[in-house]
Amino acid sequence: MSGRTGHGHTRRGLWRWRRNPLRRHEDIVEAWAVLVTWVVIVVGGAVAGTVAARAAGQEFAWQRADRQPVRAVLLTAAPATTSTENARHQAPAKVRWTGPDGTTRTGQTLVSTDLPAGATVTVWQDGRGFLTTEPPGPAEATAQAALFGTSAALAFGGLVYGTTALVRRRLDRRRYDLWGAEWDLVGPRWDQKTS
Repeated sequence: MSGRTGHGHTRRGLWRWRRNPLRRHEDIVEAWAVLVTWVVIVVGGAVAGTVAARAAGQEFAWQRADRQPVRAVLLTAAPATTSTENARHQAPAKVRWTGPDGTTRTGQTLVSTDLPAGATVTVWQDGRGFLTTEPPGPAEATAQAALFGTSAALAFGGLVYGTTALVRRRLDRRRYDLWGAEWDLVGPRWDQKTS
């Protein structure tokens, strides 16, 4: 009995695809719109996710190749933290380091708190010698690239789904207008029969 109900439910869900005297042109358009939407969401979402993940992975690989750690000397003491948590705290401090071209440079970066002036720290510089952040490691880069890919696929799917929802809303409005026009023709006849 449950199989029969499931089969009936499936048949009801596909009524727009079968010949039916109650089926309207708007029903056919809606059926095609829904089908195309899901195909585009699945295929386009996979493509968008893959492209975004690969682009992010390439960017992270480029960052790992371009950025290098370098030893720097603190020119100012890093402020002490007032937190009692065991978390690693950082604060901005002025540092001096040697760039890739051999020149001495100074700049401000985040360093561990409670360090005195003159302490040696490791900072990251890009290929031009400017201070930058540490690039993500291979495992972290893979996880972030996957997150970017998933986000791109979901955003693409949401955009397509939202567009289809607007199309379906316009089709519903058109159906209501047609039903109203038909009722204007049929309604007076019903009133005559009931009087």
